[in-house]
Amino acid sequence: MGKKSKRKQSSAVETNLDSQKLASKKDNKPALLDETSDNLQFEDPFEDEFEEEEVMDDLEDVEDDTDAKDAAMDDDTEQIQSWNPLTSTLDPGTKLEVDETAYKMHHSLTPEWPALSFDFLRDNLGESRTRFPHSMIVAAGTQADRADRNKLTIIKLSDMCRTGAKEKTEKELEDEILGEELRKDDDSDDEIDEDDEIKDLDPVMEHFSLKHKGGVNRVRAMPQKSEIVATWSDTGTVNLYNVGGILDSFDRSAGNAVKNARKLTKDPFFVYNGHSSEGYAMDWSRANEGHMVTGDCDGNIHLWSSTEGGLANCSTSSFKVEKAYGPNGGNIDHPSVEDLQWSPTEGTVFASAECGGYVKIFDTRCAGRPMLSNKIHENNSDVNVISWNPIISNLLASGGDDGLFSVWDLRNFQSTDAPPQPLARFTCHKKPITSLEWHPSDESMIVVSDEDATYIYDLSIEEDEEEDGKAAEAGDGEIPPQLLFVHCGSQNTKEAHWHPQITSLVMTTALSGYSAFIPSNL
Repeated sequence: MGKKSKRKQSSAVETNLDSQKLASKKDNKPALLDETSDNLQFEDPFEDEFEEEEVMDDLEDVEDDTDAKDAAMDDDTEQIQSWNPLTSTLDPGTKLEVDETAYKMHHSLTPEWPALSFDFLRDNLGESRTRFPHSMIVAAGTQADRADRNKLTIIKLSDMCRTGAKEKTEKELEDEILGEELRKDDDSDDEIDEDDEIKDLDPVMEHFSLKHKGGVNRVRAMPQKSEIVATWSDTGTVNLYNVGGILDSFDRSAGNAVKNARKLTKDPFFVYNGHSSEGYAMDWSRANEGHMVTGDCDGNIHLWSSTEGGLANCSTSSFKVEKAYGPNGGNIDHPSVEDLQWSPTEGTVFASAECGGYVKIFDTRCAGRPMLSNKIHENNSDVNVISWNPIISNLLASGGDDGLFSVWDLRNFQSTDAPPQPLARFTCHKKPITSLEWHPSDESMIVVSDEDATYIYDLSIEEDEEEDGKAAEAGDGEIPPQLLFVHCGSQNTKEAHWHPQITSLVMTTALSGYSAFIPSNL
C-alpha cells in the first residue's frame, strides 16, 4: 500500500510540473489548479536558472599554444646527463656536479700543497667497521713549489658521517608496509635512531706536519707498526719517521687515556742515501715484520731488514740496508723500477714493475737476478703499478702507461719465448693507469685509477654470451660489465687505496686534493 501511494505521488509531481510549464508559456504565471487528494500542488519559491555554455571553435589553436609553451619550458630546462670518462670526453668549460645519492659517504679535502702519495695508518678501533661516523688516520707527503716547504703530514679525520641517502632497515621497510597504527604499542617508538642524531655532525680534522727535505714521491706505513712511516724523497733519500707521539696526541684529544705516552719527534730517525737516484717504488712486507724493499729510477733494488731490537728503539741503527739487485734483462737500457710489491704469504718473494713493459719476480734467497722476468707489454709501454692479491696469492694485477689494466695468474707466469697471457685484460682506459689495489677482504674486487677518475671493478662478474659478441664488435671504449663504480671530479688522480679497517672506504689523492668515499652499491 505504501509503495503504491509513493508511485502515485511521484506521478502527481510530474503532472503538476508539466502543467506549470504549460501555463508559464502562456501568461508567465504559474497555473493554479484545484488541489485535491489525487492532485497535490507543490510550490517552489525558487526559479531554476540555466546558463548557456559557450562552444569553443578554436580547439586546435589552444592545443598549438599548449605545445608551444611545453617546448619553451623544455628549452629552459637544464639538461643533466651522467658522464663516464671511458666513453666520452669532457668539453672545455663543462662543469661536473657530484651526485651525492651515488655515495653512502663522500668527503673532500683541499690541502695547501698537493700530494703524489699517501697511506693509511692502522688504529685500534676494530676491523671491518661499517657504523657511522668513521674515523681514520692518514700519512701524506707534499709536492710544494720549493723543496724547503715540503712536509710529511699526519692527518686524523673523525666524525665522518653518512652523506648520501640512508639505507632503510628491514624494520623500517616493514613499517612502511604495515603502517604506523600497528606500532603504537611498540616500545621501539621511544628509541632514538643514532644515525639521525649524528647526521648533522661536521667532520673534524687534526694534523701534525713534519719537515721533509725535498718533495715526497712515495709514502708507506709499516702494517705491523703503523707509527713507522717511510718516505721516498725526490732528493734520492729514503727517510723513516716515528710518529707514535703524534698518534698518542690524537688519542688524548679524543678523551682516551694514554699510558706511557711516546715522545713527539719531528725529524726522521733513519735516513738512507745509498740509492744512486731518486725513486718511487717502495713496499713493506706483510709476511715478514720490519722488512722493506725500495727501487730507484736507475733500476737498483735495495733490501731493508730491522736489526734486533731496532723496532723498539727507532734509532739510526734500527735497520740494515743492502743493494741486492741492479739493472738486468731486456730493459737494461731503460731499467727504472716503477713499483714493488711483496708477496702476501711468502716473506722472501716480491715483484717489480719496470719500464719497457717488464714484470719480474724476485726471491731474496737468490741474489743478483730475478727468478722470473716477463715482458707483458709488447709495445714497450712502461708498467706503472702492480698489486698482489692479499687473499688469492697467485693473482697479480698490473697497470701500464698505455692504459692497459691486466690480471695475471703467476702459476702460468713462466719465462718462455712467448709472452704470458693474462686472465683478464681491460683496454677501455684512455689515460695511463696511475694506481691499482686489491680489496683487503674481497678477492675479486679492485680499485683502479687513471688521470681522469677512479674505478671499482668486480672481476667475479661474468659477461653474458650475447653481450660478449656485441662488446667484441664494439672494441675499445665500451664499458665492461665488471665496472661497478666511477668516481670523477678529481684532477690528475695519482693514488687510490682501500682503508684496511673500514669496509669499502676508498681514498684518493690528486692535484685537486683528497677524496674519501664509500659507494652506495658496496
